[in-house]
Amino acid sequence: MNLWSIQKNGFNISDIEKHGSKYLLGNGFMGYRGTMEEYSAEQLVAINLAGFFDLADGSNWRESVNAPNPLYTVVSVGGVELNLSTLTSVSHNHMLDIKNGIHSRKTVFNVNGVNITIKAERFISMVKENIIALKYSVIADKDITVTIKTGIDKNIWNISGLHLNYVSEIAENDYLELNCETVELKNQLKVCEKVVGFDNINNDNLLHKSTVNLKKDEEFTFIKFGGIYHSESLKNSEKDFYNAVNIGYDSLLNEHISFWQKIWKNSDVIIEGDDEAQLALRYSIYHLCSIAPHNTDKCGIPARGLSGQVYKGAAFWDTEMFMLPFFQFTDAKVARNLLMYRINTLDGAKRKAKEFGFEGAFFAWESQETGDDACTLFNVTDIFTNRPLRTYFKDKQIHISADIVFAIWDYCRTTGDYTILTDGGLKLMYQCIWFFYTYSAFKPYKNRYELLDAVGPDEYHERVNNNAFTNVMVKHAADIFILAIDKVKKNNPEYFDKFDSDLTWAYDFAEKLYVPQPNKNGIIEQFDGYFKLEDVTPEILKTREIKKNEYWGGHGLASTTMTLKQADVVMMLNVFRNEYSKEIKKANWEFYEPYTEHGSSLSACAYAIVAAEIGKIDWAYKYFMKTASVDLTGDTKQYLGSLYIGGTHPAANGGAWNTAIFGFAGVSFTNDTLDISPRLPDNWNSLSFKLNWKGDKLNIKITGNKVDINGITNTKVTVYGEEYNK
Repeated sequence: MNLWSIQKNGFNISDIEKHGSKYLLGNGFMGYRGTMEEYSAEQLVAINLAGFFDLADGSNWRESVNAPNPLYTVVSVGGVELNLSTLTSVSHNHMLDIKNGIHSRKTVFNVNGVNITIKAERFISMVKENIIALKYSVIADKDITVTIKTGIDKNIWNISGLHLNYVSEIAENDYLELNCETVELKNQLKVCEKVVGFDNINNDNLLHKSTVNLKKDEEFTFIKFGGIYHSESLKNSEKDFYNAVNIGYDSLLNEHISFWQKIWKNSDVIIEGDDEAQLALRYSIYHLCSIAPHNTDKCGIPARGLSGQVYKGAAFWDTEMFMLPFFQFTDAKVARNLLMYRINTLDGAKRKAKEFGFEGAFFAWESQETGDDACTLFNVTDIFTNRPLRTYFKDKQIHISADIVFAIWDYCRTTGDYTILTDGGLKLMYQCIWFFYTYSAFKPYKNRYELLDAVGPDEYHERVNNNAFTNVMVKHAADIFILAIDKVKKNNPEYFDKFDSDLTWAYDFAEKLYVPQPNKNGIIEQFDGYFKLEDVTPEILKTREIKKNEYWGGHGLASTTMTLKQADVVMMLNVFRNEYSKEIKKANWEFYEPYTEHGSSLSACAYAIVAAEIGKIDWAYKYFMKTASVDLTGDTKQYLGSLYIGGTHPAANGGAWNTAIFGFAGVSFTNDTLDISPRLPDNWNSLSFKLNWKGDKLNIKITGNKVDINGITNTKVTVYGEEYNK
């Protein structure tokens, strides 16, 4: 097994949608689906742009924009197009090199007794983020004449409508350019293309056309450069594009590979003894790094990465709770960019709070470029009536603001970088806690604040009171705000002087916010009244379905039962793993696991980490593999009701790393101490990884229960609770 690539021999037309996501290329600025060069909108080709959004005419929501494709290429022989989706191939190999971020294919077609081989290799530059490059070759086993059309394909796959008006076109010999503007805000987008290696070019409708006489077994190769520019990058687009062209394909590829080498140097996790797990984990890490905002703090990571427009290209709580830990420990610059994106969109969160009658900052459930919420009030279509269903994701999933506060403080503690507090972090915390204070209900007869009418991670149960995850998360956010105040008071008193001098409300709220406690059996009730619901598991509920893809939430099948969509209380125990005993974790894991459908890719990793902590290593491994291989297998929900939700799952990718490091390696931290208490699966001979911890670059190798650590200089590290001394 090659532990640095994925590949498929043979072709099945049903794989087109799945493979588009599975073989995705990305560089944080854009993502290019793993489709063939001859494919078009019908085969779901997409170059998805991060942080670039539009509202199509007649659409109910804004979504990320897919750009025209500058790498479109199709070969014809005697009028027959060599298109894998329409012409049967003799053989086909599809490969993604995850070590170097390179997509390749080799396909053999037979036309009138002649075998014609197509070879193609492409990459999106990690160094020059606007540039895509393609090397394309054609070979035949007999003398033959082929026609090659290549250029910019304007036929774009869109989920909810057309987003681009085409303003102007330029076609000059080997160069093509398409200038566009978005429908909603008239934002500019430029796509340019240059082909190298063609003779006798004819241009028509943004396509180069050339006829090539192939000698038997002689390989004809040409190079294509594509450039995609919008927003700030438009200013120097011409200079940037021709600089890339002049550097040349091989040099661009070499600097791209060097960038990936640096990424893997800091982020690779080595598993000895389990090749399947090794590949799945590396594949997960590849996806995280290929879609991360390496060069900007103006966008988050979308819930479906850069695989398309699903979930509107918006960032969810997924980023802070599932992906950010990976970046905090491996690439603090990216982690800071992601948090600064939230700080930069604070005004949008304040507008949302005001929209729903509150004060402070209520962050978007689905966040786009301004921080205003892209989530609608009707997210699901009833498959029985074809009418939109009212959902409460936008207005009741209040925990999002607490998740962000938690994430900022987590970043400070792991990296040692507290400057983010005075770069807007403390201001954000203030506004979030003020929001929760105005949202909460104070019960004088109980002398406590409660959080009523909310939705926790389990979206099958809406508008519940005192959801345990939400209340605990908000309680910690309030406590964090007080700690952050003390930190800034001490280190930057002049900055703190800008704040409201009367913060007694915050201290009172932090002290008196209700936190659900375990009952006599150690079980924490997911929300008020949960134990009174019908005792029904997902397996039983499935037998009650009338139609496939029936939505279980809202007023659906699960809403009056104990069946959960995903980890909720168990997610809480995962996040706050140091604050609950092993006995409490075990009791709740065993209680909630049978009721959990795992209808979200976010669920399995939470169950895996807690399972590892309570000694259920077999269960932990099962859920780890489910998480790590989610995009390899494509075995996930493709529809929510009638809404398409396919694509990649970067939160699960982050969850796979979290499980390996926090679950199996047993990494945890309190204050200034990092502890490692391993519990590896039996089939893992060793686990090696690197962590950046408060400026120290730690190299850690676990073999059985033995831990070797290099790189400790200024920080305290313990193993099984005892100070580490090499």
